[in-house]
Amino acid sequence: MEKHLTGKTALVTGAGSGIGKAIALLYAQLGASVMVSDIDEAKGRQVAQEITQSGGQARFYRTDVSDPAQCEALVQETIAAFGQLDMACNNAGIGGELNPVGEYSLEGWKKVIDINLNSVFFCLKYELAVMKTGGSIINMASILGQVGTPHSAAYVAAKHGVVGLTQAAALEYAPQGIRINAVGPAYIDTPLLGGLPPEQKQQLVALHPLGRLGRSEEVAELVIWLSSDKASFVTGSYYPVDGGYLAR
Repeated sequence: MEKHLTGKTALVTGAGSGIGKAIALLYAQLGASVMVSDIDEAKGRQVAQEITQSGGQARFYRTDVSDPAQCEALVQETIAAFGQLDMACNNAGIGGELNPVGEYSLEGWKKVIDINLNSVFFCLKYELAVMKTGGSIINMASILGQVGTPHSAAYVAAKHGVVGLTQAAALEYAPQGIRINAVGPAYIDTPLLGGLPPEQKQQLVALHPLGRLGRSEEVAELVIWLSSDKASFVTGSYYPVDGGYLAR
């Protein structure tokens, strides 16, 4: 595997499992130094350890991304550890409460917006302050950043917000040579879906014309491409990785 990210530093939030873990591992395989961040300390440390044991460079920093001060500290830790920040994937998120809008709790709404939308703004704010020309930021949206689904209003609103925030930031920072894009996975076979009964999982599979759920590694491949110089003319875009979900 050609290590075309050697000499670069990447930061990944929500990197303790699922899509974030796959992204962190692939960054490292391609030669980047990786700041692994997650609220789950045990899982996050495990990912960083996995990278270092296979000869890569990684550090772990525990972050609750809904807290702006912790997002700022995460970026500063990355600079202290590796001296620079070239690529960031703002991936941390939760599914949140499932309820119709009229029955959605105020606490549930606030929690999802804080973790899935406000956190992306906080991370962007501090990442952009230290990023040099040629940097690349990928914000993790969702297919639900383009369409709706019942009982997940907060999640849908947050992910639509991530796409809009990505576009606005991309326009502002294009003159500085910093590219900012959003990725929209469909339903991916991660621990997040692990608890679903088989028949419910099958219903999700049926929503994807390719006839299966996605794999974390497939999302990671897209994030890596957007991070690299191969995507040098790509900014302000939203890329679904969805098995045909949005084409229906």
